[in-house]
Amino acid sequence: MRGIISWGAYLPYRRLDKSQISVFIGQGGGRGTRAVASFDEDTTSMGVEAARLALRGADVSGASAPEVVLFGTALPAYADKTNATAIHAALRLPAEVPAFDMGASVGSTAGALRLALSTVGNRLVVTSDMRTGLAGSADEANGGDAAAAFVIGEGDGVVAEYIGGASITEEFIDRWRSPGDIRSKVWDDKFSELTYVPAGRQAYKNALEAAGLSADQIDLVAVAAPTARIGSALASKVGAAKVVDDLTATIGCTGAAQPGLVLANALENAEPGQTIALVVLADGADVMILRTTPAIAKHTPARSIASQLESGAPLAYGRFLSWRGMINVEPPRRPEPARPSGTAAARTTDWKFGFVGSRDSQTGDVFLPPMRVSSDGQRTDQMEDAPMADVQGTIATFTVDRMAYSPSPPIIFAVVDFDGGGRLPIELTDTDLEEVAIGGRVEMTFRRLFTADGIHNYFWKGKLIRG
Repeated sequence: MRGIISWGAYLPYRRLDKSQISVFIGQGGGRGTRAVASFDEDTTSMGVEAARLALRGADVSGASAPEVVLFGTALPAYADKTNATAIHAALRLPAEVPAFDMGASVGSTAGALRLALSTVGNRLVVTSDMRTGLAGSADEANGGDAAAAFVIGEGDGVVAEYIGGASITEEFIDRWRSPGDIRSKVWDDKFSELTYVPAGRQAYKNALEAAGLSADQIDLVAVAAPTARIGSALASKVGAAKVVDDLTATIGCTGAAQPGLVLANALENAEPGQTIALVVLADGADVMILRTTPAIAKHTPARSIASQLESGAPLAYGRFLSWRGMINVEPPRRPEPARPSGTAAARTTDWKFGFVGSRDSQTGDVFLPPMRVSSDGQRTDQMEDAPMADVQGTIATFTVDRMAYSPSPPIIFAVVDFDGGGRLPIELTDTDLEEVAIGGRVEMTFRRLFTADGIHNYFWKGKLIRG
């Protein structure tokens, strides 16, 4: 039996009320909200967070340990360089585990899922995307940012068995983006609908035949489409009894992350023995059919989509434009940071990407960053690794710095005492000034400190534990 063992979905903390757009611009907007990645997030950092959630639900040190990492996004942080390797490093996976990008397209997620479900061995599929457009555009209002990840393998731990699928590939122009452009361009929506719906119907029919099922045996249909309208049109044509919420009204259309997000939402709400059809419309159509197992009743997501929807906080439209580079805001009058050193980063990969400190093997003292010499100076290189990415901490003191360089000032710095030992000054993110207090609890999150000369300086920040 092969299928999904565990999954994780990550939604950024900030939400943009789309009604703000028309007030500010005089056009665009609409009803509902969309998820917005913070200024220090990109598709790689969000992918790390989704993968961390997925791996918490699987025995990563045992039979379900990933043997390959596949990363799909339409907006990679790097061109030419592999982005999946940063995810690999942040997850502290063995060097023998290969990590591959699946290409910069919306269809990359369907490709990664089909490949992982159709081959042998354990696969970690990570999908992430950020969707936006020019100010006042439909893409800006209807887009969204999110990530999802799946551990796929075999055995008794499978919560959703893969039982068949089919694809219809077509070449046509419905949306595209030239390298270097900040937005995608879109052809006529009606043309897209008239092209996608027949392709989706044919792929759906072929997938049912491959799985040996009839249409009335499908319990849940999850559709990832370029727009909510196209998704609804296809669902009505295939006679879906129950369509999974695609979250476009609250999160937005998340591009390459949409298939993973709607599949995660379906799994969160599924019962044992139900059959799920995932339909992905991207340059054709891909359909994957899964059947949930009794194991899904015992599986609790590390952080559910529902809980993340409840915990989001509003974001002003002006700040959204600043984060997206649409308007320039006066920065603190301090020098911009220098280009990060690739050599130094390579020497400290475990610390920089994995957030691994050191622990004195005799005294148990934890050092952040890692040290070679003991506190009393009497012992050298008698340290053990101290992984800290999943360790929570308490704010001992904090300060608000309005002068230090930041893409979105001010910066909140806190001195954090970690559970079990270790103290470190860290930057807090996804935090409003009035929320910070001594004694507040924080957890770590993988972020991008800044970008200089095209190099992204990734490291870990703290964020408040709410609720």
